[in-house]
Amino acid sequence: MLKAKTMKRAYMDHNATTPLRPEARAAVLRALDVLGNPSSIHAEGRAARALVEDARADVAALAGARTAEVIFTSGGTEAARLAFHSARVAQGVERLIVSAVEHDAVLASAEGAGLPVEIVPVDGNGRLDLTALKALLAGSEKRSLVALMLANNETGVLQPVAEAARLAHEIGASLLCDAVQAVGKVPVDFDLLGADMLMLGGHKIGAPLGVGALVVRNGLPFAPLAVGGGQEMRRRAGSENVSGIAGFGAAARAALAGLEEFARLTALRDRIEARIADMAPDAVFFGRDAERLPNTSYLSAPGLDAETLLMALDLDGVAVSAGAACSSGKIGRPRVLEAMGVEWDIARGAIRVSLGWSSEPEDVDRFVESWLRVYARLRGKTPATVSMNVTAGRRETPRLAALES
Repeated sequence: MLKAKTMKRAYMDHNATTPLRPEARAAVLRALDVLGNPSSIHAEGRAARALVEDARADVAALAGARTAEVIFTSGGTEAARLAFHSARVAQGVERLIVSAVEHDAVLASAEGAGLPVEIVPVDGNGRLDLTALKALLAGSEKRSLVALMLANNETGVLQPVAEAARLAHEIGASLLCDAVQAVGKVPVDFDLLGADMLMLGGHKIGAPLGVGALVVRNGLPFAPLAVGGGQEMRRRAGSENVSGIAGFGAAARAALAGLEEFARLTALRDRIEARIADMAPDAVFFGRDAERLPNTSYLSAPGLDAETLLMALDLDGVAVSAGAACSSGKIGRPRVLEAMGVEWDIARGAIRVSLGWSSEPEDVDRFVESWLRVYARLRGKTPATVSMNVTAGRRETPRLAALES
């Protein structure tokens, strides 16, 4: 008896985590065969240390930073905790100013830092209101730290980090930039951004889960959160995760080399939005009028329900999300859309589609067909007609191979 052919799933949730890059996998496996502790001075220890320092140089290059500015952590969340702790203890920060669309890891870390937290509003595209930031900065004589992400993890909207850093520095404040979602997708330059600290996460660029970094500008007073040994130049105690760090370095090197290729995902993202807009004229694409990451589309339509939609897409072999993937699988009111002033009837059906280094045009077609089938059922249309129209439209859109020429 012949077995039914299993159709390949379309993974379109790269902003949650992206597949492990082959280069990172190879680096991890090589590192697992290295015996030494990187703090040891014998040959085995020096071999492990070399892996860590080579990776530090690769991560620094991806972030446009100096090698000595990179502190390895367990991920972006620890980097946020470490940054706020150090700002309070070593830099004398007395209050935190956080954008309304920051990742929950940043917002929760800020709220747990033991300092007053003030929120800066955003406009209808989810972009920081610089006038409001300037007013907040001028409204107190207390030393402040501004927390502003470079790219929103849900909408993909890019934030005016360099402008915000200039405003902060004019009054002696500092700025922490969450670049977890941006690095490896758009060029990042620590110096040009003007940030004082920068957060990075490995698994967003094809490294293993459980490794990240905090970039700290040379000369900035710093206080470690974890104390004990002298690892990471006495800035983060604990034996380094050598294999994870090696994978992070390899992924960073591959991501930097592939930045131009990643930018071409814009064509696939726009393909999604054009086809859905053609068949579903009441569809809404959040942040579409602002500069965005090339791989991210956050969309909805009146009357849709995100939980129902995600289950239907999953059954169709399509993996997307309702936004950030750090809420234990729960779907609630989208905080980012609420900050943007989006009405609940639209916000409740919002899902995020995010492409990555392994995405194919077929993934896009699969998602569009599946989303439109659900939309059609709610509108009383015939799903078969929608599918036929979408399939016919494929012949008019160039494949990724053609885009590369």
